[in-house]
Amino acid sequence: MFQLTNEEYSILKCQIGTSKNVRGGKQKLPLVFTENGVAMLSGVLRGQRAVEVNIAIMRIFTKLRSFLLLEKKLTNRMDTLDINTNKMFKIVFERLDDIDEIITPKLTENRRKIGLKN
Repeated sequence: MFQLTNEEYSILKCQIGTSKNVRGGKQKLPLVFTENGVAMLSGVLRGQRAVEVNIAIMRIFTKLRSFLLLEKKLTNRMDTLDINTNKMFKIVFERLDDIDEIITPKLTENRRKIGLKN
């Protein structure tokens, strides 16, 4: 069990769900359990309700772990996709520049310009 930091606690707070600090609200930062702490707590508490809550909490920890793993995989895939896309765009634009040079007619140096004079 450990105490949350101010930053962690401010992330958890919501506007309606917590009371104000100045009027009888939370005076200290809350104490929280780690996943291992919850598992150890289940060995101490023997009530049916405690067992059900412990199982629910352990399932949530498992889902969070799998979600974080999935998020990491997606982030890696997005990064590689971004790199590959940038390479492809660079190649496509280089090819378009080459085609533009081939298609654009070459004008002679002594050609008379038309339009407004500066």
